[in-house]
Amino acid sequence: MSQYIRSYTPGATYFFTLVSYNRRKILCEDDFLQAFKNSIKQVQQHYPFEIIAWVQLPDHLHCIWKMPTNDADYSMRWSQIKRLTTQACPQYHLPIEELSYSKVKRKEKGVWQRRFFEHQIRDEADLIKHMDYLHYNPVKHGLVEKGLDWQYSSFHRYVRQGSYAEDWGDLVNFSESFSDGLE
Repeated sequence: MSQYIRSYTPGATYFFTLVSYNRRKILCEDDFLQAFKNSIKQVQQHYPFEIIAWVQLPDHLHCIWKMPTNDADYSMRWSQIKRLTTQACPQYHLPIEELSYSKVKRKEKGVWQRRFFEHQIRDEADLIKHMDYLHYNPVKHGLVEKGLDWQYSSFHRYVRQGSYAEDWGDLVNFSESFSDGLE
């Protein structure tokens, strides 16, 4: 098995993908969302980071964070966010017989996939590419016909700021330019 080495650059901007365990469709449930938001805020109070963009789908999420100038420890932040959310959501814990030996041994509850994907943003063009990918994701997965219709996204904020037009990502008018292996 190959050894993946993460990039840890203080002050850098990162694109992340996190997935629920076995792609369970729990991430957009109201109680889960509230616990998740509370966990993020709690971690941000002690270990700041800026959320640049976000989209949350039923079984996975994509986001972009900017780390503080002197800090690159996003892994610790994700670990705490996932742990706090899992603790706050016992209703989503799986019975022990549905968990692998490895998950039981590590005291995991079947809420999150263990690992996450990270990509360090290289430049402005890379940031735009990942923001477009992130905001188009609900359309790509057939959840809505246009990005504006998906409520769990920073797309609305960027429309208000004038960075995206309201009809950007409209399935009818949009080419399939995001199938370049980002996911």
